[in-house]
Order: sequence, then C-alpha cells, then structure tokens
Amino acid sequence: MNSNNYIEQKKKSYLCFVTGGVKYAVNTDNVLEAMKLPALDYPQKLPNTIIGLLKYNNFVINVIDIRYYLDIEAAPYTIDNELLIVKTDEVIFGIITDKVLGLSSFDSSNIDPMPFIDKKLIIDSLYKHNDETIFTINVYSLENLLKQQESEFSDFNIPAMFPKDEKSVSIMKERAAILAEKSAVRFELSELHSQNQYISFNLNNDYYCIPLDYVKEVLKDSTITNVPGTPNFIAGIMNLRGEYITVIDLKKFLEIQDKTSSNEKKPVIIVKCNDLKLAFLIDKINELFEFQESKINETSDNYYASEFFYKKVLYTLLNVEKISSDKRLVVSEI
Repeated sequence: MNSNNYIEQKKKSYLCFVTGGVKYAVNTDNVLEAMKLPALDYPQKLPNTIIGLLKYNNFVINVIDIRYYLDIEAAPYTIDNELLIVKTDEVIFGIITDKVLGLSSFDSSNIDPMPFIDKKLIIDSLYKHNDETIFTINVYSLENLLKQQESEFSDFNIPAMFPKDEKSVSIMKERAAILAEKSAVRFELSELHSQNQYISFNLNNDYYCIPLDYVKEVLKDSTITNVPGTPNFIAGIMNLRGEYITVIDLKKFLEIQDKTSSNEKKPVIIVKCNDLKLAFLIDKINELFEFQESKINETSDNYYASEFFYKKVLYTLLNVEKISSDKRLVVSEI
C-alpha cells in the first residue's frame, strides 16, 4: 500500500466547535463554511429544535441547536455565537455553536464508537485527544431527525433567546445582508444540479461557460499560495476546508492575453472531473442558465468544445474533460 494513501486512510479531517462547554466535531466533507451568527427569521410556528431560518445560497435553510436534541439546556445567544453551515446529500442546514475551533486531523485509532446505543443517533463516536473527549456529530442523523419532527412544535420562546439590544440587532442584520450578497456568487452543485445547466463567466471581456455537472463550488475570492517551480498557468494551491486544490489560471492555460489588473482578487470555480478536483481562476462569475444541448453544435475536440448564442451573447463552451486530462496537469504526490 502506498504510504501516503495509508496516512490518508488513517487520518480523517474534522471541524471542531464548542457548544455549552462541550467539544464536538463534524467531518469536513459535510462542512460548507462557518460564520458569526447573522440575523435569523422566525415565523410564528417552527418545529421544535429549529431556532430560526436563514437565506443561504438562494435557499432558506433550517438552523438548529444540537442541545435541544440532546436534552441539554441552552443558554441565551449573543453576537459572539458562530454558525456552522453543513450539508448532506440532500439538504443544507446550520448548527449554532458557541465557538468554532478550527480543523483537526483525527487519528482513526483514537476514534471509538459510542459505548451505548443513542436513540437519537446524533453522536456516533468519541475521539480521545490529550485527555479530553470530542464528540463527533452525524449530520445525516440530524437530517433524518429534522424530517421526522416536521409536525412537532414547541411552546418554548426561541426568539427570546436572541439579543434584543439595538447594537446587537444591527450587527446581526448587517451580517445577514453580507451573506445574502455573497450567496449570489457561491453555489453548491448538490442543490443546483440540473440537466442542461451551465455556469457562465468572463475571461477578459469574453463570455465562457462550463456544464454545471462538473461544478462543485464557486468562491468569490480565495487565498492562493504560490508554489515555486510550477508551470506559469498554475496560479498556486488553495486550502478548501482542509483539502489542497491546484488552482489553474485559465487565461494562461488557454494562452489568452491577460487584459486585467494582476492585483485584483478573482473568483474561482471548483470543478471535479475524472476524480481530479481543480480550481479554475477566472475574471468574473456571471450566472447560471439553462440551454438545450441539442442547440449546441460541437466544433472540435480541443479545449473549446463549441460556441453558441444565448440571449444575443456569444458563449464559448469549454471542454472540461480535455482540460482536466491534460498531461501538463499531472503532478507528483507530496
């Protein structure tokens, strides 16, 4: 067995957080992002355990406090609370925390299953580290509990748990506004996938697109670390929730002259093709649109799959398969 693969199997990446003085962790595969607590909506009636609703990535998601599932009394919330956005194969929801601690790699030899059967199945294992125990959360069990309790309501006054002073309310509303603005340019494929959908973007002033099938995520801006000795079209690497991804400068890769400022922060599109995950550095993200494939005439088998008009704009469809299989992208494992 390859030593790198063995290490990868032995260690699992988790995002740790504290709630009520207890440490918990969620597998990073299920984590989208963490943020300071924004303002939440609370209709007159919500199922118990749901403390509010939040507009995220053009969807309204549930926000929960796991203490209600664990029959632990919850303390009032403040603007210092943090929100963890997680996903399963079907849904996205938020988990309120006291504080997000950061990423940790758990050695599987120190992960033990629960010594008893938890009827709620929220905590599925224990991790022992430096004489302390971290409880790992099963987000799929949380998803099932959310579905099961849709008709159960609580008389507990959840809104009273949130700060009411003018300063705190203003801060939380501002956070929600910033999140709404960012959501316009950040998408999750699991929620948006649909046949014949494309995501469009600019390289200089020209319009390009790729099928949404390949898109995992779009980030408005990101921190890219330069790697010495790599080809000029490799902008560097980025750390996406503990996973290092190679960033490809599409203009340099496609030998397109750069007509923009090199100091500008640019968005990236995270794509996955043939088990290879890459980040495409672009100039501007535009929109998602639906277009019937039958109207697209393939013209070649190179990096440019075809060209077509949509709403009087000429789009170049990139061949993601061809780009991701380019021999120049083969790098040695670290």
